[in-house]
Amino acid sequence: MQDHREKKGRAPHAEETETTLLEGRNAVTELLRAGHDCDKVFVAQGARMGDIIALARRAGVPVVECDRRKLDGMSPTGNHQGVIAQAAAHAYATLDELFARAEAAGEPPLFVICDGIADPHNLGAIIRSAETAGAHGVIIPKRRAAGLTAVAARASAGAIEHIPVHKAVNLPSLIDTLKARGVWLFGAEADGTVGLYEADFAGPTAIVIGSEGEGISRLVREKCDFIVSIPMRGKVNSLNASNAAAVLLFEAVRRRICEKK
Repeated sequence: MQDHREKKGRAPHAEETETTLLEGRNAVTELLRAGHDCDKVFVAQGARMGDIIALARRAGVPVVECDRRKLDGMSPTGNHQGVIAQAAAHAYATLDELFARAEAAGEPPLFVICDGIADPHNLGAIIRSAETAGAHGVIIPKRRAAGLTAVAARASAGAIEHIPVHKAVNLPSLIDTLKARGVWLFGAEADGTVGLYEADFAGPTAIVIGSEGEGISRLVREKCDFIVSIPMRGKVNSLNASNAAAVLLFEAVRRRICEKK
């Protein structure tokens, strides 16, 4: 029988956040002032954190107001002073850096866009698949999605050190930028109008993977050039988001190898 008792010395949320948390007014303030990559700032409801909230908003960092008990559970030391910042486990890249990587390899760009992937394990697995497939970068949204936490870094099995990840302030706007630079958008959905093996991934390509529960968001789907479906031969009609990303990525690899022959 599973033991549900809390183990001493380990916060309930530690597995999700370990090594990326900074707590206390001074630590969080200096993190934001220094301009380091930060995924979120958690503030206790009712706490006087106007200066920290203003710094976070100027930096474009989401601020989450929550019950103080949640901070107690997140805090490794128990001395959070009403504020905890979740710093990125790795620095984010600019969009130009992703394109530069493709140019340096002499290849048409191959990107993965994660549209609302909330599970850091899934994000890490997608980053791992993208790196092993030779993709030139991964793009994630700033809000309502997993960031480069320690869990995501660990799930990537080291791939996070070898492939750039860009965090987009506005995903639909970023897609417009990609399209203006010649990139074709392929969304992965079960009701796709193009089969996996008919999709032309040989040119500049961005593969869009939707969230675990909702799939691709409406605005992002409308901006996709193609909606691609993976043929399902069994009784279960869907794949985990990271598995779907791997299938599309390695079909893109196969298509590009065939184009070179």
